Amino acid sequence: MNEKAEDRDSMEQAEHDLLADLRRARRSLRLKAMDEPPATGRQTLGQRIADAVATVMGSWTFIIVQSVILFAWITANLVGAMRGWDPYPFILLNLALSFQAAYAAPVIMMSQNRQQDIDRKAAENDYRINVKAELEIELLHEKIDHLREREVLKLTEAVKMLTELLERSASDARESDAEGGSPS
Repeated sequence: MNEKAEDRDSMEQAEHDLLADLRRARRSLRLKAMDEPPATGRQTLGQRIADAVATVMGSWTFIIVQSVILFAWITANLVGAMRGWDPYPFILLNLALSFQAAYAAPVIMMSQNRQQDIDRKAAENDYRINVKAELEIELLHEKIDHLREREVLKLTEAVKMLTELLERSASDARESDAEGGSPS
């Protein structure tokens, strides 16, 4: 029990408070995650539409299909299959593409903003986890340092005791040589 008190004294109180808060927050997030459905189930209709539009318009399929349509439109108007319908400089095509861009850009930005919020929350959670891990590692380092100090202290005491025993046995041996001694 004394070891824990000494370990707690070696870390700053603010760090212990932060570690305790992070542990409580992590437990509550785990419990909350078990009670709530996944985040995709809580999307509004507008968010689902924005994600679908961004997914479709950000695909190679869309780019290829749109390129084929533009090529067919331009070819049909240049070759004369549809005389006078949208002659060069293709003003009607330009209007259609402008209309598409005017609606697609804000919808894609809504999807990106929502994804940015999700990423920001994930980054904040990662930061909290990293801080907690850092504090836990620091606490473990302090415990190991404390154990090492105790071990070094025990080893020093053992060396002192052995040195004293050796000195005593050496002095006893000298005394016994002097008493029973050989004639000089």
